[in-house]
Amino acid sequence: MPESVCKWYLICPIKYYTDKGLLDSTWVNNYCLVANSKCVRYQMENNGQIHPDNMLPDGSIDKTLKV
Repeated sequence: MPESVCKWYLICPIKYYTDKGLLDSTWVNNYCLVANSKCVRYQMENNGQIHPDNMLPDGSIDKTLKV
């Protein structure tokens, strides 16, 4: 996997939701595939903080996504 891809990408729910067509690929393209350090999910994961599966990379919660 290229260094530009987030280290959590393969296990991240954002990838799952995008692969299933439940979430627009813009999220993956703008955060996951460019290892965007502004991703709130990434920051929380690195700090060992619990966060819901339906939290988007910008920290907002998408209530339409199953948790």
